[in-house]
Amino acid sequence: MKQKYYIGFFMTVFFIVSLLGIGYQMSYQYVVDRHAAQVKAEQERLREETPKEELVTTKGTAQKNEGYYLCALQGYVVVYLGDHETIYELTEIPLDTLPDHVRAEVEAGKFVETSRELYGFLENYSS
Repeated sequence: MKQKYYIGFFMTVFFIVSLLGIGYQMSYQYVVDRHAAQVKAEQERLREETPKEELVTTKGTAQKNEGYYLCALQGYVVVYLGDHETIYELTEIPLDTLPDHVRAEVEAGKFVETSRELYGFLENYSS
């Protein structure tokens, strides 16, 4: 007789635990779906608020940076733009502190192609 009660008790506990599990799964899925809907609504709102791209034309010419020249001016290293006439930066790097081979390159007008190379050079040889 007791065995029937044990089976009934365990069946009741199993049924209650199953209901709790199903309820938890349903509430979890509800929260996930609600969050996804909120994210989608926020994305739609941002898409509507973002101004549309417009094509703008201008007159003039675009020029590609043609590199830099490191030259000597009054005993210091000077950086010129690719046209070899416009001063880009005056440095405080004295020529006499440079190694001989680098000094010869700078006095001859050392060409540096990118700004990364330029600032690498300036960092290496500035105090």
